[in-house]
Amino acid sequence: MKVTVNGKEMELTCSTAFELRNQIGSETDIIILNGFQMDGDCKISENDVLSIIRKGVMPKEDELESMMMARHTPNVHKKIKKGKVAVAGLGGLGSNIAVMLARIGVGQLLLVDFDIVEPSNLNRQSYNIGHLGMPKTLALKKQIEEINPFIKVETQTTRVTEDNVSELFNGYDIVCEAFDKPEAKSMLVNTALEELTDAKIVAASGMAGYDSSNLIKTVKPMKRLYLCGDLENGAKIGQGLMAPRVQICAGHQANMILRLLLGIEDV
Repeated sequence: MKVTVNGKEMELTCSTAFELRNQIGSETDIIILNGFQMDGDCKISENDVLSIIRKGVMPKEDELESMMMARHTPNVHKKIKKGKVAVAGLGGLGSNIAVMLARIGVGQLLLVDFDIVEPSNLNRQSYNIGHLGMPKTLALKKQIEEINPFIKVETQTTRVTEDNVSELFNGYDIVCEAFDKPEAKSMLVNTALEELTDAKIVAASGMAGYDSSNLIKTVKPMKRLYLCGDLENGAKIGQGLMAPRVQICAGHQANMILRLLLGIEDV
Protein backbone atom coordinates (compact mmCIF):
# COMPACT_ATOMS: atom_id res chain seq x y z
CA MET A 1 0.00 0.00 0.00
CA LYS A 2 1.41 3.37 -1.06
CA VAL A 3 1.01 6.37 1.25
CA THR A 4 2.83 9.67 1.72
CA VAL A 5 4.54 10.12 5.07
CA ASN A 6 6.17 13.47 5.95
CA GLY A 7 6.28 14.41 2.28
CA LYS A 8 7.79 11.15 1.02
CA GLU A 9 5.98 8.32 -0.74
CA MET A 10 6.33 5.01 1.07
CA GLU A 11 5.21 1.40 0.61
CA LEU A 12 3.67 0.17 3.86
CA THR A 13 2.94 -3.24 5.30
CA CYS A 14 1.19 -1.93 8.43
CA SER A 15 -2.53 -1.17 8.32
CA THR A 16 -3.21 1.47 11.00
CA ALA A 17 -1.90 4.94 11.85
CA PHE A 18 -0.66 3.87 15.29
CA GLU A 19 1.26 0.92 13.81
CA LEU A 20 2.99 3.32 11.42
CA ARG A 21 3.77 5.79 14.19
CA ASN A 22 5.30 3.06 16.34
CA GLN A 23 7.46 1.89 13.42
CA ILE A 24 9.01 5.27 12.62
CA GLY A 25 8.54 7.27 15.83
CA SER A 26 7.27 6.98 19.38
CA GLU A 27 3.96 6.89 21.25
CA THR A 28 4.17 10.59 22.09
CA ASP A 29 4.33 11.67 18.41
CA ILE A 30 1.40 13.53 16.87
CA ILE A 31 -0.30 12.01 13.82
CA ILE A 32 -2.00 14.12 11.15
CA LEU A 33 -3.95 12.01 8.67
CA ASN A 34 -5.25 13.76 5.54
CA GLY A 35 -5.20 17.11 7.32
CA PHE A 36 -6.74 16.04 10.63
CA GLN A 37 -4.97 15.35 13.92
CA MET A 38 -5.80 11.85 15.15
CA ASP A 39 -6.78 11.18 18.77
CA GLY A 40 -7.38 7.47 18.24
CA ASP A 41 -6.10 4.77 15.95
CA CYS A 42 -7.63 4.23 12.52
CA LYS A 43 -6.97 2.26 9.35
CA ILE A 44 -4.74 3.66 6.60
CA SER A 45 -5.91 3.55 2.99
CA GLU A 46 -4.10 3.72 -0.34
CA ASN A 47 -2.79 7.24 -1.15
CA ASP A 48 -3.40 8.61 2.34
CA VAL A 49 -1.17 11.51 3.45
CA LEU A 50 0.25 11.32 6.97
CA SER A 51 2.52 13.52 9.04
CA ILE A 52 4.25 12.09 12.10
CA ILE A 53 5.40 14.98 14.31
CA ARG A 54 7.82 14.69 17.20
CA LYS A 55 6.83 17.03 20.03
CA GLY A 56 9.29 19.84 20.74
CA VAL A 57 11.44 19.24 17.66
CA MET A 58 11.62 21.55 14.63
CA PRO A 59 10.93 19.46 11.51
CA LYS A 60 12.95 19.68 8.32
CA GLU A 61 11.69 21.98 5.57
CA ASP A 62 10.12 19.23 3.47
CA GLU A 63 8.45 17.73 6.57
CA LEU A 64 7.03 21.11 7.62
CA GLU A 65 5.77 21.70 4.09
CA SER A 66 4.07 18.32 4.14
CA MET A 67 2.40 19.05 7.46
CA MET A 68 1.13 22.45 6.33
CA MET A 69 -0.05 21.00 3.04
CA ALA A 70 -1.96 18.34 4.95
CA ARG A 71 -3.58 20.99 7.12
CA HIS A 72 -4.47 23.36 4.26
CA THR A 73 -5.00 20.85 1.42
CA PRO A 74 -2.38 20.78 -1.37
CA ASN A 75 -4.10 23.17 -3.78
CA VAL A 76 -4.64 25.83 -1.14
CA HIS A 77 -1.14 25.52 0.28
CA LYS A 78 0.53 25.84 -3.12
CA LYS A 79 -1.31 29.09 -3.82
CA ILE A 80 -0.42 30.52 -0.40
CA LYS A 81 3.23 29.57 -0.79
CA LYS A 82 3.42 31.49 -4.09
CA GLY A 83 2.04 34.63 -2.45
CA LYS A 84 4.04 37.84 -2.07
CA VAL A 85 2.63 40.22 0.52
CA ALA A 86 3.97 43.54 1.80
CA VAL A 87 2.97 44.82 5.24
CA ALA A 88 3.39 48.57 5.71
CA GLY A 89 3.40 49.50 9.37
CA LEU A 90 4.29 46.95 12.05
CA GLY A 91 2.23 48.15 14.98
CA GLY A 92 -0.91 46.62 16.45
CA LEU A 93 -2.30 45.73 13.04
CA GLY A 94 0.79 44.98 11.00
CA SER A 95 2.75 42.94 13.55
CA ASN A 96 -0.23 40.66 14.17
CA ILE A 97 -1.08 40.41 10.47
CA ALA A 98 2.48 39.43 9.59
CA VAL A 99 2.50 36.69 12.24
CA MET A 100 -0.81 35.30 10.93
CA LEU A 101 0.51 35.29 7.37
CA ALA A 102 3.66 33.52 8.53
CA ARG A 103 1.60 30.87 10.30
CA ILE A 104 -0.34 30.04 7.13
CA GLY A 105 2.91 29.85 5.13
CA VAL A 106 2.79 32.85 2.79
CA GLY A 107 5.91 32.39 0.69
CA GLN A 108 7.35 35.92 0.75
CA LEU A 109 6.77 38.81 3.14
CA LEU A 110 8.05 42.37 3.05
CA LEU A 111 8.01 44.12 6.45
CA VAL A 112 8.22 47.93 6.39
CA ASP A 113 8.43 50.27 9.39
CA PHE A 114 10.79 53.03 10.57
CA ASP A 115 10.15 52.69 14.31
CA ILE A 116 11.58 50.76 17.26
CA VAL A 117 9.73 48.66 19.84
CA GLU A 118 8.92 50.68 22.97
CA PRO A 119 7.00 49.85 26.15
CA SER A 120 3.62 51.32 25.13
CA ASN A 121 3.57 48.91 22.16
CA LEU A 122 3.28 45.88 24.42
CA ASN A 123 -0.46 46.39 25.10
CA ARG A 124 -1.50 45.27 21.59
CA GLN A 125 1.48 44.59 19.33
CA SER A 126 3.20 41.25 18.71
CA TYR A 127 6.34 42.06 20.68
CA ASN A 128 7.67 41.26 24.12
CA ILE A 129 10.07 42.81 26.63
CA GLY A 130 13.06 41.21 24.92
CA HIS A 131 12.31 43.23 21.77
CA LEU A 132 12.39 46.65 23.46
CA GLY A 133 14.71 49.03 21.62
CA MET A 134 14.93 46.84 18.51
CA PRO A 135 13.73 48.06 15.11
CA LYS A 136 10.25 46.60 14.62
CA THR A 137 11.32 45.13 11.29
CA LEU A 138 14.08 43.07 12.88
CA ALA A 139 12.06 42.10 15.97
CA LEU A 140 9.22 40.83 13.79
CA LYS A 141 11.53 39.03 11.39
CA LYS A 142 13.04 37.24 14.38
CA GLN A 143 9.58 36.14 15.55
CA ILE A 144 8.69 34.84 12.11
CA GLU A 145 11.91 32.85 11.93
CA GLU A 146 10.82 31.10 15.13
CA ILE A 147 7.43 30.26 13.58
CA ASN A 148 8.55 29.23 10.10
CA PRO A 149 12.23 29.71 9.22
CA PHE A 150 11.60 28.69 5.60
CA ILE A 151 9.56 31.78 4.64
CA LYS A 152 11.39 34.48 2.70
CA VAL A 153 11.24 37.67 4.76
CA GLU A 154 12.57 41.00 3.49
CA THR A 155 12.69 44.14 5.64
CA GLN A 156 12.87 47.86 4.99
CA THR A 157 13.52 49.99 8.07
CA THR A 158 12.31 53.24 6.58
CA ARG A 159 9.38 55.64 6.57
CA VAL A 160 6.92 55.16 3.71
CA THR A 161 6.42 58.35 1.71
CA GLU A 162 4.58 59.25 -1.45
CA ASP A 163 7.93 59.25 -3.24
CA ASN A 164 9.04 55.71 -2.30
CA VAL A 165 5.76 53.70 -2.45
CA SER A 166 6.42 52.39 -5.96
CA GLU A 167 10.04 51.53 -5.22
CA LEU A 168 9.25 49.72 -1.95
CA PHE A 169 6.22 47.69 -2.98
CA ASN A 170 6.63 47.03 -6.69
CA GLY A 171 6.32 43.32 -7.47
CA TYR A 172 4.13 42.41 -4.50
CA ASP A 173 0.70 40.87 -5.11
CA ILE A 174 -0.89 42.54 -2.09
CA VAL A 175 0.02 45.64 -0.09
CA CYS A 176 -1.36 45.67 3.44
CA GLU A 177 -1.81 49.16 4.91
CA ALA A 178 -1.40 49.01 8.70
CA PHE A 179 -0.55 52.56 9.77
CA ASP A 180 -1.88 54.45 12.80
CA LYS A 181 -2.30 57.95 11.38
CA PRO A 182 -5.15 58.73 8.95
CA GLU A 183 -2.97 60.91 6.71
CA ALA A 184 -0.40 58.12 6.32
CA LYS A 185 -3.16 55.63 5.55
CA SER A 186 -4.65 57.86 2.89
CA MET A 187 -1.28 58.59 1.32
CA LEU A 188 -0.34 54.93 0.96
CA VAL A 189 -3.74 53.77 -0.31
CA ASN A 190 -4.08 56.55 -2.89
CA THR A 191 -0.50 56.29 -4.12
CA ALA A 192 -0.58 52.50 -4.31
CA LEU A 193 -3.85 52.48 -6.24
CA GLU A 194 -2.40 54.97 -8.71
CA GLU A 195 1.13 53.59 -9.13
CA LEU A 196 0.92 49.85 -8.32
CA THR A 197 -1.67 48.96 -10.93
CA ASP A 198 -1.33 45.18 -10.50
CA ALA A 199 -1.47 45.13 -6.69
CA LYS A 200 -4.47 44.78 -4.41
CA ILE A 201 -4.62 46.95 -1.30
CA VAL A 202 -5.98 45.75 2.05
CA ALA A 203 -6.39 48.68 4.46
CA ALA A 204 -7.99 49.39 7.84
CA SER A 205 -10.12 52.11 9.42
CA GLY A 206 -11.81 52.07 12.82
CA MET A 207 -10.76 49.55 15.46
CA ALA A 208 -10.22 51.67 18.59
CA GLY A 209 -11.94 51.23 21.93
CA TYR A 210 -14.07 48.33 23.12
CA ASP A 211 -17.31 48.54 21.16
CA SER A 212 -18.88 45.34 19.86
CA SER A 213 -16.65 43.01 17.89
CA ASN A 214 -19.49 42.56 15.43
CA LEU A 215 -19.17 46.13 14.16
CA ILE A 216 -15.84 45.32 12.53
CA LYS A 217 -16.30 44.16 8.95
CA THR A 218 -14.57 43.96 5.57
CA VAL A 219 -15.87 46.00 2.64
CA LYS A 220 -14.73 46.60 -0.95
CA PRO A 221 -15.24 50.32 -1.67
CA MET A 222 -13.64 50.12 -5.10
CA LYS A 223 -11.75 47.80 -7.42
CA ARG A 224 -8.48 46.53 -5.88
CA LEU A 225 -9.20 48.15 -2.48
CA TYR A 226 -10.45 46.26 0.59
CA LEU A 227 -11.15 48.08 3.86
CA CYS A 228 -11.44 46.44 7.28
CA GLY A 229 -12.74 47.92 10.54
CA ASP A 230 -15.89 49.61 11.81
CA LEU A 231 -15.04 52.66 9.65
CA GLU A 232 -15.81 54.99 12.58
CA ASN A 233 -13.91 54.50 15.83
CA GLY A 234 -10.48 56.12 15.74
CA ALA A 235 -8.19 56.53 18.73
CA LYS A 236 -8.90 59.58 20.91
CA ILE A 237 -9.03 60.59 24.56
CA GLY A 238 -11.02 57.96 26.43
CA GLN A 239 -10.94 55.57 23.48
CA GLY A 240 -7.55 53.96 23.14
CA LEU A 241 -6.17 51.22 20.97
CA MET A 242 -6.57 47.91 22.79
CA ALA A 243 -5.52 44.41 21.85
CA PRO A 244 -8.91 42.70 21.33
CA ARG A 245 -10.46 45.02 18.72
CA VAL A 246 -7.12 45.76 17.06
CA GLN A 247 -6.46 42.04 16.66
CA ILE A 248 -9.99 41.39 15.40
CA CYS A 249 -9.38 43.97 12.69
CA ALA A 250 -5.95 42.47 11.99
CA GLY A 251 -7.66 39.10 11.59
CA HIS A 252 -10.05 40.59 9.05
CA GLN A 253 -7.13 41.97 7.06
CA ALA A 254 -5.16 38.72 7.23
CA ASN A 255 -8.18 36.67 6.18
CA MET A 256 -8.92 39.00 3.25
CA ILE A 257 -5.30 38.65 2.16
CA LEU A 258 -5.67 34.88 2.34
CA ARG A 259 -8.82 35.01 0.23
CA LEU A 260 -7.11 37.18 -2.37
CA LEU A 261 -4.16 34.78 -2.57
CA LEU A 262 -6.66 32.02 -3.26
CA GLY A 263 -8.25 34.07 -6.06
CA ILE A 264 -11.38 35.01 -4.09
CA GLU A 265 -12.04 38.72 -4.68
CA ASP A 266 -15.42 39.19 -2.97
CA VAL A 267 -15.58 40.11 0.71
